[in-house]
Amino acid sequence: MNVASAIQFISGLAWLLFFGAVVLTAVVASRGRNVKVAITFLMITLVAAIILSTLGAGMVFIPPDERGVVISAVSPLGYREQALQPGLRWIIPFFENVITYPIHNQTYTMSIAPNEGQVQGDDSITARTADGQEIFVDASVIYAIDPTQVVQVHITWQDRYADDLVRPLVRGIIRDMVSQYGVEEVVSSQRVAMASEISDELAVQLSANGLIMVSFIMRNITFSPEYAASVEQKQVAEQQAQQAFFVVESKKQEAEQVRQTAQGAADAVVIRAQGDADALIISATAEAQARVIQAEAEAEALGLIADALRGNPDLLLYQYITRLAPGIQVMLVPNDNPYLLTLPSLPNQGDGYIPVP
Repeated sequence: MNVASAIQFISGLAWLLFFGAVVLTAVVASRGRNVKVAITFLMITLVAAIILSTLGAGMVFIPPDERGVVISAVSPLGYREQALQPGLRWIIPFFENVITYPIHNQTYTMSIAPNEGQVQGDDSITARTADGQEIFVDASVIYAIDPTQVVQVHITWQDRYADDLVRPLVRGIIRDMVSQYGVEEVVSSQRVAMASEISDELAVQLSANGLIMVSFIMRNITFSPEYAASVEQKQVAEQQAQQAFFVVESKKQEAEQVRQTAQGAADAVVIRAQGDADALIISATAEAQARVIQAEAEAEALGLIADALRGNPDLLLYQYITRLAPGIQVMLVPNDNPYLLTLPSLPNQGDGYIPVP
């Protein structure tokens, strides 16, 4: 309880006490007793009640979230041009009174849900799109009274600004904006843009009437039953088409996997064949190189042997003899054939044999 309310409460008690004093004085007078004391008490309570009532009528407390419009019987305009600011304020008792207005944020909701908005029942906004489809819009607007325009709001709208200003403005602007878009745009690609345009236009209109538009919220958009059924059928068809597309893609992927597997097997066969061919080529090359090296070595060896034979003709005979078995004592040779090797001159021991040392 603020000071002004407390003084008004006390002044009420003072008036009750005054009326009690009146009754008491009447009773004392009816009994023929001295009423001087009673009359004195009566006058004191009367003066106190008048003073407290005057103070109470002239003292006003304005809360921080409100502003006061002073209705004045002494002003040529009938009101004060400046609103009362928060705090304890004074007015002319019995000639002025104050009407307070909130300046905090207020919300006005229009919804299809029965208990969500200011109006009970379906209070959604019916609108038609550019292509003739009927839609139902749920919306909320958050606004506040401009503290500098409180007096003007009182003069123009008084306490009817919510129902007579905010409500019709919102409904009218939404209908105008929706009529500029197709139904597909309203519910998808252009919804944000449309809500932004509604907010901008609503801010201009409210500002012209002393209100500040804080936020506009497009809560929900619903369709007529016929259009909702067609949308559902379209969505079902799109889902079926998408499912068929997925099936086709799955089959394509399976076919691609089979193709890649076959291609991999073929590539493996080719790689193995190439590896075998390379191995054969390398083997043949190595063998050929080995043969060449062997032939070169043999040729070189033969060259060395030939050089050795040229220097010592009996070396060949020596090698022949050393290759004979060590146990041979006698070797028979035909006497009518020439010797393959040149033998040294030996004494003839007889025809047909040569002694071997």
